[in-house]
Amino acid sequence: MRRPLKNASRKLSADGHRLTMLAQAIIQASSRVEERQWEKQIETLLHKLLRTRHQETLDAALDHLFKQAPLAYDALTEAAEAASESCVIELDGVQHDALLIAVPILAWTRFSIASGSIPAEMVTTLSAHLHAHILSDHARLAMAPMLFSIDQLPRTHSDIFVLTQQMAQAALSQTPIKATLQQAETAPFLADTRYLLAVVTVASGEPMFRWQTTADLADRDAALAQWNTQALPNIARLLPGCGIELLLPEAYFVACREGDKQIRPASIRAAVHYLVHTLNIEPAALQAIIGSFGEESSEEGRVDEYRIGFAPVNQPDVLYGVIWPLYGDEEGDESEDRTDAIAAGEAPPKSPIEEIHALLEECGIIRIKRHIEQFSMEFCDDCGAPLFPDPDAELVHAEMPEEATTTEHLH
Repeated sequence: MRRPLKNASRKLSADGHRLTMLAQAIIQASSRVEERQWEKQIETLLHKLLRTRHQETLDAALDHLFKQAPLAYDALTEAAEAASESCVIELDGVQHDALLIAVPILAWTRFSIASGSIPAEMVTTLSAHLHAHILSDHARLAMAPMLFSIDQLPRTHSDIFVLTQQMAQAALSQTPIKATLQQAETAPFLADTRYLLAVVTVASGEPMFRWQTTADLADRDAALAQWNTQALPNIARLLPGCGIELLLPEAYFVACREGDKQIRPASIRAAVHYLVHTLNIEPAALQAIIGSFGEESSEEGRVDEYRIGFAPVNQPDVLYGVIWPLYGDEEGDESEDRTDAIAAGEAPPKSPIEEIHALLEECGIIRIKRHIEQFSMEFCDDCGAPLFPDPDAELVHAEMPEEATTTEHLH
């Protein structure tokens, strides 16, 4: 189950009530025919709300369903994502399907990870690689001339709806997209995601991606391998001094979620590498302290993220911290995927805490302490930085020693 962006309580409007009713009708449908009919109605209402930028109506409906009807919440979330990241537009009497895609890039470094506008010739080169390795032969493409950090991506369904519509027109008319003049500041991290955004258009009903044309899912993996081989040297020029891994370009929301998940292991590896080389110590000289964190207003026991503090062995001072956010059904030590795997007699996937332990051990950390109690999501009153657990279960500010050499303040 996806989680809402906000926890604020909102009053439902008439359109909000109708959204919740339609979402519940979708999951109660007894046939695919009935389900499609409800989906058409919710799609029409969502388009009206997104076009008129009534994001608060959608947010209120999502908040209500998250608390009252989790399955309907998922249905509305899926419908809202589809309505904002895709559309149908017409050119010369022919209808075209358009989809906003994101190209996730995992990057890690001891220095800064670049973002912002990129040269027009790089847009042309990367667009050519997408055509050659990812997209179907008849697809058209318009790419934004910018490398986005997570803070610079469109924030709401309404914002994404507007962007998709604008870029879809550019893709069909084959006109370049202008760079965004105002860009949010990006906090420095040792490991972070960057994204390229583009809209793909095809005649309605035609395949968008190369693996759709062959109907062979193995071609999906082959496309990712070719994309990494051919595009990575070009993207590396945009991210000097960084280690890089490219993920599969996919629909906007799916790609962003995958980027969020895949950057977590890289963040732990980057943190250990940074501390080892900055302090000139061995990994075994560090200890990791893990705490479970959740919102005070959330249901009892729900874990929203793990925070991992790093401190010297036998010393209480937390030098650096990493956040491992949880998504969907990843809460705690059990998940729906693990339960299903066990029921099927298969080896279950690792829980988040098991994955964190395995990564720390892989990095050479021997001393790992996990606090049993759950902490509230506390931040520094002065700078807003998250607080991390120390060995005594106190929440503290992660601070490197003054004599440690570092280029900038990293979170």
